[in-house]
Amino acid sequence: MGKLKVTTTKLQDVKIIEPAVFGDKRGFFTETYSDRDFKEAGIDFDFIQDNQSLSAEAGVLRGLHFQRGKAAQTKLIRVVTGAVLDVIVDVRAGSPTYGEWEGYIISESNHRQLLVPRGFAHGFVTLTDNVNFLYKCDNYYNAEADGGITFMDKDLNINWPIDYDQAITSDKDAKQQTFKEFEQNNPFVYGEI
Repeated sequence: MGKLKVTTTKLQDVKIIEPAVFGDKRGFFTETYSDRDFKEAGIDFDFIQDNQSLSAEAGVLRGLHFQRGKAAQTKLIRVVTGAVLDVIVDVRAGSPTYGEWEGYIISESNHRQLLVPRGFAHGFVTLTDNVNFLYKCDNYYNAEADGGITFMDKDLNINWPIDYDQAITSDKDAKQQTFKEFEQNNPFVYGEI
């Protein structure tokens, strides 16, 4: 099988992973995850939980989410159908890229995966209908450790490709704390997660 193409990003410790894709007139084949190949590429996490969400239409906005403390999670994200703008924010106090965000197009056609380390707030907006969004986690979900930051935060100033009043979101996500409120009790310290 082919090896992985791994690209670093401007955000500290975040990587874009592109597995080899073999296509012909029938379609394609790709090995989406191989523990051996990922470890050889320097990506060594013990992924123990797989999650999937379906967003029925374009304009669904989920996030910005994280898990606190010992429940913090590294995520390996991919999209099986459709396309998203995936947005992550470095919330690790002391990180060289603290408070910075980046957005990445992850889609069924580009086959990209995104490695989101612990200490990042994560969210996405669907760019198409019928988005099947999958991600591996290196820790189990813990409802008591669940946290978030509003996707509308003025200080983060994320350039979402949708007007806030057009976003299809949950009540929970619409009422998340601001980044300044989060900073008052920030549980993430760079190098300690």
